[in-house]
Amino acid sequence: MANRSYLYAADTLPTEQENPRAIRCVSEHNWSIPLAHKLLVGRGTVIVPSMIWNPRIGIAADYAGGAALLGDLLRAVGRGLEDDTDFARCVERTTSHLEKQRAPYFVLETGEMVSLTDDDPEAGVRRLVADDIPAAVAQAEAAIAGRNDAWLASLRSDWEDHFASFYSDVLYFSFPG
Repeated sequence: MANRSYLYAADTLPTEQENPRAIRCVSEHNWSIPLAHKLLVGRGTVIVPSMIWNPRIGIAADYAGGAALLGDLLRAVGRGLEDDTDFARCVERTTSHLEKQRAPYFVLETGEMVSLTDDDPEAGVRRLVADDIPAAVAQAEAAIAGRNDAWLASLRSDWEDHFASFYSDVLYFSFPG
């Protein structure tokens, strides 16, 4: 079994008592938390109860802000990949699915990924929220503003690892609708 990060859209935030009533599947990514997932939860980021596991290891954020940030970065990356039809298809698939699943919040489930280390999963999520996600957002904002060309070049050379996640209405962990 692959360990994955899972991204959902929700109209409300999960609480200790209950999950949101409507949870829409957005994306899953094998063996890592990709840059796209980090950026999508990069605006208004908070730790929330997991919708899947018991520890408080969910990460929620503003959907519109995260989707706009990823869209801006994809446009910047695409300026160096104009002839790459696979990248263009990836961007179209991603942006159309994000538009279809739109909600007030993203909820990122990282339990399988943070459990791969010897660390406490809650400490791993706190580190993601305090360090990794803000660092990714800062890199993206600098690249979008034209001040991070070396980083953009590295993304272009390995865009699949950062952006080519599995976007679907049904993920490994799906919720009754």
